[in-house]
Amino acid sequence: MPNHPNKPEMGSREVPFSAEIWIDRADFREEANKQYKRLVLGKEVRLRNAYVIKAERVEKDAEGNITTIFCTYDADTLSKDPADGRKVKGVIHWVSAAHALPVEIRLYDRLFSVPNPGAADDFLAVINPESLVIKQGYAEPSLAQAEAGKAYQFEREGYFCLDSRYATATNLVFNRTVGLRDTWAKAGE
Repeated sequence: MPNHPNKPEMGSREVPFSAEIWIDRADFREEANKQYKRLVLGKEVRLRNAYVIKAERVEKDAEGNITTIFCTYDADTLSKDPADGRKVKGVIHWVSAAHALPVEIRLYDRLFSVPNPGAADDFLAVINPESLVIKQGYAEPSLAQAEAGKAYQFEREGYFCLDSRYATATNLVFNRTVGLRDTWAKAGE
């Protein structure tokens, strides 16, 4: 898989593919409108730098949460369009379940919930309770060799670096250094 889609000089890396993959929960809906360009039951989507898949059915737990999406894949679409000319809208990222590395992801945001905390009577009252959100996730195995001080793009999330203080060989920790969206810019509109 290329490290950058438009810069071959940045090299490439091996990304294993297996029968079971994991995708972001936000990348699937049982039903969706035409603007939704991700995986939908009965529809096709491309896996980034891999195959076109189609969601056939789902399995749910007792609370009604989707636990498994059963898909078929078109074996003739590895990094290319379907030969029959059908259009596949949307590309999603994925990771091989058999090869995925568990990671801790730290999402940092602004420390204060207002642009000017000095104007508040009590600056402690305007501390952003979500200035640090810690999530657990899975990453491709190449990140086992992540280097401190080097930036890694997590698709659709932003740029992250290995936390040299807290990460270990068995507990990878990545800190978001730059997000892809500015939530404050939207709030000001």
